[in-house]
Amino acid sequence: MTLDRHALGFGAGERAIFASDPWASRGRLYPETGSPTRSDFQRDRDRIVHTTAFRRLKHKTQVFIAADGDHYRTRLTHTIEVAQIARALARAMRLDEDLAEGVALVHDFGHTPFGHTGEDALHEMLAPYGGFDHNAQSLRIVTKLERRYAEFDGLNLTWESLEGLVKHNGPLVAANGEGTRGPVPQPILDYCALHDLELASFASLEAQVAAIADDIAYNTHDIDDGLRSGYLKFEMLEEIPFLAGLMREVGDRYPGLEASRFTHEIMRRQITAMVEDVITVAQDNLKDIRPQSAADVRNAGRVIATFSPAMAETDRLIKKMLMTRIYRHPDVMRVRKDAALIVTDLYKAFMADPREMLKHYWIDQIPGMAEPAKARHVGDYLAGMTDTYAISVHRRLFDHTPDLR
Repeated sequence: MTLDRHALGFGAGERAIFASDPWASRGRLYPETGSPTRSDFQRDRDRIVHTTAFRRLKHKTQVFIAADGDHYRTRLTHTIEVAQIARALARAMRLDEDLAEGVALVHDFGHTPFGHTGEDALHEMLAPYGGFDHNAQSLRIVTKLERRYAEFDGLNLTWESLEGLVKHNGPLVAANGEGTRGPVPQPILDYCALHDLELASFASLEAQVAAIADDIAYNTHDIDDGLRSGYLKFEMLEEIPFLAGLMREVGDRYPGLEASRFTHEIMRRQITAMVEDVITVAQDNLKDIRPQSAADVRNAGRVIATFSPAMAETDRLIKKMLMTRIYRHPDVMRVRKDAALIVTDLYKAFMADPREMLKHYWIDQIPGMAEPAKARHVGDYLAGMTDTYAISVHRRLFDHTPDLR
């Protein structure tokens, strides 16, 4: 496969026929008058950026706890990097860039403090009540928990933005009605009863590029942070042929280059290669499918924006290296254990006395709620915490708080 910069009109110009049309959106749960200066997808993106949930991402863990240093990625910096890659892909494919960017910006809203460690701990605590899923929590935030507008809870995003949020990783329901990745989280089912997001179909191509942009971003930048931390060494990267080739290319062109510049030159080439691979595969898939509308993309029966088999194998090898060398490194596992303890302690404390959830919107009603409803409110409150706030609350409630360093 080779990248054809002219095939199917890729590049600058009018939106492709298979792109989502912001002037023909399927609407919002609560009808609103349109803006004369912004499309509905632009308004969605702008609403997302102005949320409390977006600001909280700056103090939520991506891989390394904030105490490890100021230069490591947080959920916020990761999200911005994903949005940049998603927008680049959308522009190359003549999609709606605002919708792609909006889905990228909102995709991590539901993450707990302390990254996947916090999510795992909260899921275990909420297991008797349906568990916890960060994607479903993102939907709860933008449809219920953000309280900014006089006429509705949430952000009242368009159908397309919500569909992209929920289904950017593919359909949630198979043809037989069963969940494709286990039971569909109840918050998603509850919302779909009001505003059907068609869980059995694929998402728009804009949502698909946001999803693959997430993979490209964290594969690249977790390597960068891993090298900065010392958990990764350049010789470890040589175990992956794709990365070894990039290192040879940079080394040959810039002999004796200092480590920080050497790293950046590798990373920028990695992103470029992965982005161009996705565009090439999308071109070939679109030639094959010939979608005449965004609906044809949803009903294509497969992902259009994805890696080639060779790049998918590279993606697998990178993820395996990151898991072995960083995510399961003894130092990281020790911090994860302590972070999980903080989340578990806070959950138990809030369930025992909900009044400890200071400034919670429903704090006066929670003591009288049934156990499942109370647990879900505690889950909402905990999931919304930043790393720093969770640590400070734990210090207020407990005599000893682990030092996450």
